[in-house]
Amino acid sequence: MTNQIGTQERPLRVAIIGAGPSGFYATGSLLQQKDIQVSVDMFDRLPAPHGLVRYGVAPDHQKIKSVSKVYDRTATNARFRFFGNVEFGKDLTHADLRQHYDQIVYAVGAQADRKLNIPGENLRGSISATEFVAWYNGHPDFVDLPIDLTCESAVVVGVGNVAMDVARILAKSADELKATDMADYAVAALAASNIKDIYVLARRSAAQVKFTPPEIREFGELSTADVVVDPA
Repeated sequence: MTNQIGTQERPLRVAIIGAGPSGFYATGSLLQQKDIQVSVDMFDRLPAPHGLVRYGVAPDHQKIKSVSKVYDRTATNARFRFFGNVEFGKDLTHADLRQHYDQIVYAVGAQADRKLNIPGENLRGSISATEFVAWYNGHPDFVDLPIDLTCESAVVVGVGNVAMDVARILAKSADELKATDMADYAVAALAASNIKDIYVLARRSAAQVKFTPPEIREFGELSTADVVVDPA
């Protein structure tokens, strides 16, 4: 006679593909169930967990990154295991998981960029915020991304929080960058940057901006950069 699924002897076995915030919140919710015992195995293509919290949040926003402490507490649960450096579709398939797990959760995020579909978008020196942010955060896929900082001007297209992150990082001094947990190679490259003017372009007016007030306030705290707003 087999044990009933969801008991201490035979917990509900769940596989989670993706070790970012959604994967960890799903894990936390599953492990907190009172009426059923659950065990979770988490798989990620990258060697380190936490997804966008590790590779997408600006390195000078440590309060936001501190949410990873919640994930670390989840990871200490005896019914949780993490497997990094496992590429789904190559090292592990859906059919493999079906043989060993009762449920499968896909929490793989949306890594691809949206294109602007404008002339010149694919020219050298035109990169997405996703790529640039991943580069300065030390994402393994982007450490060798060719970032040209020899020019004197940079243009940031968009007025969301990530756009503000990019503009702020470009405007920070070497000392300000060293106080963050940014990848060392990125700190060195940005410290040697020749960029003197940063332009932020918005499609619509100030009333439609998407960044939050704390994001824009940080520009008033930069040590070597001034904010210039066209009165018009």
